[in-house]
Amino acid sequence: MADSKELQQIIERAVAQVLDRQLPKLQAELVSRVLAELPAQASSSESGAGSMVQGSLVQAVASVHAGTTQKEILRALLDAGSAYATRVALFVVKAGAATGWQGRGFGEDDSIKDFALDMTAGPACHAYQNRTVAPANIAEMDRRFVEQFGGPENEQILVLPLVLKDKVAALLYADGGATAHLDATSLELLVMATSTWLEVTSLRKQAQVKDVSEAPAIERPAAPAPVHTVSSFSDPFAAHTPKHIAPKPAPEPEPEPAAEVVEVSAHAASASAAASAPAADPFAGMSPEDAETHRKAQRFARLLVDEIKLYNQAKVAEGRRNKDLYDRLKEDIEKSRSTYQKRYGSSVAASGDYFQKEVVRNLAEEDLSLMGANFRK
Repeated sequence: MADSKELQQIIERAVAQVLDRQLPKLQAELVSRVLAELPAQASSSESGAGSMVQGSLVQAVASVHAGTTQKEILRALLDAGSAYATRVALFVVKAGAATGWQGRGFGEDDSIKDFALDMTAGPACHAYQNRTVAPANIAEMDRRFVEQFGGPENEQILVLPLVLKDKVAALLYADGGATAHLDATSLELLVMATSTWLEVTSLRKQAQVKDVSEAPAIERPAAPAPVHTVSSFSDPFAAHTPKHIAPKPAPEPEPEPAAEVVEVSAHAASASAAASAPAADPFAGMSPEDAETHRKAQRFARLLVDEIKLYNQAKVAEGRRNKDLYDRLKEDIEKSRSTYQKRYGSSVAASGDYFQKEVVRNLAEEDLSLMGANFRK
């Protein structure tokens, strides 16, 4: 077991070093792939406009990727997002409660700070629970929010979830203000790029912390030791302490430290596990190796389906309306299914059928009828 753990640590350090060298190339390839998949324009004039939009998106994604800290990345998201909406605001989500962090287009950047957003209904609730973009009418939005900040002239708004490690860490609100300027597709791409980049920077920091934690132990005062696990995640809002609490939030186990990287104490981790047991971990009865394989299969399935959704947004929207998603996306779905089966079809995770479940969850929003009659059950 010791040899296996040592080998794992060696591999993790090697992977971290390779990532550091290859990240600029990966970033450029990601941008070029996204642009290559954007729909072709119907006319030369539209093509010129499309080139301008693509160029703007490249700069927007590049500004997000230029951030080296989580706060820089999130501020870049708001700055870039203001080019695709007149007003944007980021709300921190903790224990089911959402509070304002920063905004653009609301006057002062901090005017939105600490506003407690109602998460019990409306587009905020939908985006949080389903982890999908929620377009809506301003009338569906939190009434107190509308009274304090007003609404857009055309009444159309968007609420987008910022998903980190399979959890919604924040919600991005966007509307067109007085100009009705609201580009939903560009905003969704920006949020996805931000989420991906936050996870990449988190992995790099975890590798650095791991190297430090593996140094010779130093005698410390008696206190709960911080726990670093593969699933731990740097919270970009760790220093944000809301002044207000949204209705019916679950209490935090312990106050969060005012630091950029969150270290969960052993006491807090055990308290959290006790509060959520037994349904918190669907793999609790498995061996650690089998449970990790199942988790990796789930993440890989989500990545594949997210890619289908990103590159086929128009087809997804049409497929949902006409209840024939599978017919429109058959080639992409089956190609990705084959990729998934090659990696996990013969593993212990095969019984989970995670790719099939993710297709229904992500593309059809848990409504199997939207996939159409030709979708194999």
